[in-house]
Amino acid sequence: MSESALAWIATGKYQFGMPLYRQAGLLRRFGGDISSNTIAASMVRVGLATQPVIDLVRDVLLDTELIYCDETTLQVLKEEGRRAQTKSYLWAQMTDSGVLIRCFTYTPGRGAKLGDKLFTGIRAGAVMMTDGYEPYNDIAERHQLVHLGCWVHVRRYFVKAEDSVPKAARTPHLLATRFIKLIGKLFAAEARRETWSASRRQRLRRRYSARVLAAIHTLMVEQSPGVTPKSLLGKGLTYLRSQWPKLIRYVENGDWPISNNPCENAIRPFCVGRRGWLFSDTVDGANASANLYSLVETCKANGIDPYRYLTWLFQRLPLATTVDDYDALLPWKMPADLR
Repeated sequence: MSESALAWIATGKYQFGMPLYRQAGLLRRFGGDISSNTIAASMVRVGLATQPVIDLVRDVLLDTELIYCDETTLQVLKEEGRRAQTKSYLWAQMTDSGVLIRCFTYTPGRGAKLGDKLFTGIRAGAVMMTDGYEPYNDIAERHQLVHLGCWVHVRRYFVKAEDSVPKAARTPHLLATRFIKLIGKLFAAEARRETWSASRRQRLRRRYSARVLAAIHTLMVEQSPGVTPKSLLGKGLTYLRSQWPKLIRYVENGDWPISNNPCENAIRPFCVGRRGWLFSDTVDGANASANLYSLVETCKANGIDPYRYLTWLFQRLPLATTVDDYDALLPWKMPADLR
């Protein structure tokens, strides 16, 4: 199979979410006679062959000042010592400045020990944005990272609490609605984040956002004793209290984000594609998929056509023997006239 054909199939699955068996059927309509098993084996082979490039991508990721993190489920049918129904995970890590990186990693679980390996080599003092998943706290402490909390996740708890109240009974004084409005003011202050300088954003945060945060904290302290902890509203308040130190930290620096939305958006193409292809058959297949998703999404983030890059990469990978050879194959180092 040619390099361009491999790139066509890889982008079909990892960029456009088309399962391999559908691609095999499409090829048969045009006279191709390639089984889905053959295509799958080819994707595993080329996906694993990109590992040296992925390792260098991760080195650049771990050297950045700010990393966003998230994770989602991935089912792998043939894992040694595990049932096919057992959940595995795909972790996403990304940057939002300089070289834009989207890095995905397969792990057989979701615990802190497995997640910790994804941060080996990160520099102390780097900033990490995550949701409230507990193992991230251990990772941040172990690697001496500045840990930021996500206000979007907080808001979702109060939206669920508000939705549980019949519309006829909702008023502006509803406690969940009051929290939603205050959180909305935080995001309204961030609306011009992309066009303002970091120093200007920080001044706004200290003068305005800090007062909104104080109002949220006061409301939380005053109302928590009268709310049932296991109710939807109670769960929201519990989450807010537990995350509070991380949630208010973003006002210290104009470059720090208020939410983990960029990473959720980066992992969304995988989640959409998973609805079509459902699972990975083997661990090698899961690792290969993670690698190819990393390259496709990194290309998209940097304005590079994934098909053109993968064709270019697959043509040159067999010739690479040194670290410098693989370094020259990083997506952002692809010649501009070929993108």
